[in-house]
Amino acid sequence: MQIIDAQIHLWVGENAPPHHWRAPYTVESALRDMDEAHVDRAVNCPAIWDAGANDYAVEASVRHPERFATLGWFPLDKAADESLVDVWLDRPGMLGLRFMLAAPEMADRLASGGLDWLWAAADRRGIPVGLMVLPPYLSAVGDIAARYPDMRLLIDHLAVNPFEKLPTAAAHLDALLALARHPNIGVKATGVPGMATDPYPFAGTHGVLRRVFDSYGAERMFWALTSHA
Repeated sequence: MQIIDAQIHLWVGENAPPHHWRAPYTVESALRDMDEAHVDRAVNCPAIWDAGANDYAVEASVRHPERFATLGWFPLDKAADESLVDVWLDRPGMLGLRFMLAAPEMADRLASGGLDWLWAAADRRGIPVGLMVLPPYLSAVGDIAARYPDMRLLIDHLAVNPFEKLPTAAAHLDALLALARHPNIGVKATGVPGMATDPYPFAGTHGVLRRVFDSYGAERMFWALTSHA
């Protein structure tokens, strides 16, 4: 059976935030960890704190096309338009896109329709888009999924706030599970140890993971084994 890690971050800069692995995580480091964990392939989500991470993702895919693919990102500023989607998808190893929409301004744009051009572009192309969102905006994600059924949405980290621990970290679980009614929504069980209050194997998180699995199933719940998230 082939094992694919749903999310790693490759980067070479020095600006990782405090809740992440702080040192650069290079191609060589990832390959070492993947081999040790018997992971065949990994989906790289270029680190948002490293301006060169997208280019490094392309380098990783060119050097090791059988090991790395990418969900890339571009700045969602005033210069962003649909043409960027095709520019990004033309890059080696690029399977789709991923955006962090947890900051209030970006989350408000998601909820207000300010990013509808992006969802429409992804819908027309039938590509996956990963989203890091926080619980208050899950209903907006459901609305987007309903309006753009040909776009596949991936909710990062089970929508858990990275600074919260159980049980508070899972207070939104019912809202997350309710989104399973949309067949084009999947969830990534990434960053789960961050919400744990007990040591490995983080038994306190197992009930949360079981409920998510029971709602989304094996086809729409994705695991990360070597994610430095």
